Amino acid sequence: MDNDTEPAFTRYIGIDYSGAETPDSSLKGLRVYSADREDLPVEVPPPPSPRKYWTRRGLAEWLAERLAEDVATLVGIDHAFSFPLRYFEVYHLPPDWPAFLEDFQRHWPTDGEHTYVDFIRDGLRGQGPARTGETRWRRLTEERTGSAKSVFHFDVPGSVAKSTHAGLPWLLYLRRRLGGQIHFWPFDGWRMPPGRSALAEVYPALWKHAFPREGRTPDQHDAYAVAAWLRQADLDGRLPTFLAPALGPQEQAIAGVEGWILGVE
Repeated sequence: MDNDTEPAFTRYIGIDYSGAETPDSSLKGLRVYSADREDLPVEVPPPPSPRKYWTRRGLAEWLAERLAEDVATLVGIDHAFSFPLRYFEVYHLPPDWPAFLEDFQRHWPTDGEHTYVDFIRDGLRGQGPARTGETRWRRLTEERTGSAKSVFHFDVPGSVAKSTHAGLPWLLYLRRRLGGQIHFWPFDGWRMPPGRSALAEVYPALWKHAFPREGRTPDQHDAYAVAAWLRQADLDGRLPTFLAPALGPQEQAIAGVEGWILGVE
């Protein structure tokens, strides 16, 4: 390992997200793996309850507790943290990410009890029709990957639209709960402050083939690969390079609003 700098984090959490059902549904596709500097990722089961798997609400509450601890933690979640610039332009929204989260949650309250994402898509709850997008609208980071789909591309294999629309209100929840204790990358800055925990958007397809499956389900392996890659990149000194992708000033300004997938150069 050729690394002259100390790792920035001591714990690494990979999350394979799911936008299925409701915030309180037990979801087989919602998986969490955690690693530290010494140990490879292991799966984290949900707290004991009648539910066998994680719920989105339970995960958000667990993350809030972990990120409030005095343990520098890097969390990778595989849904988009923001929308394409075109969305901001069409709805005359300021290029301000915290304001975007507030506005989105008002229109898409997917964190509400008994609420499916499709209820809001169909106009049965919230005000989804007032904040929709088109599948041809893509973020700069999605275009750069060559394969990531639009956040508005629902109902197709490999889509992150539903998980994104389900997950964004929980980013707002974490921001409200933890405030300045947590760094949302890159919206709070491209450089992650030493000693502070951070959340980043990830795309497991970039990394999952670098690690043997070892009997894990696809959802388990995606979460494992995220935690394993975050750990490896931090320990071998590559993480700072990925935190500063090669973007021109205009691209960097766009990405500061749209977000960026960690690991995309």
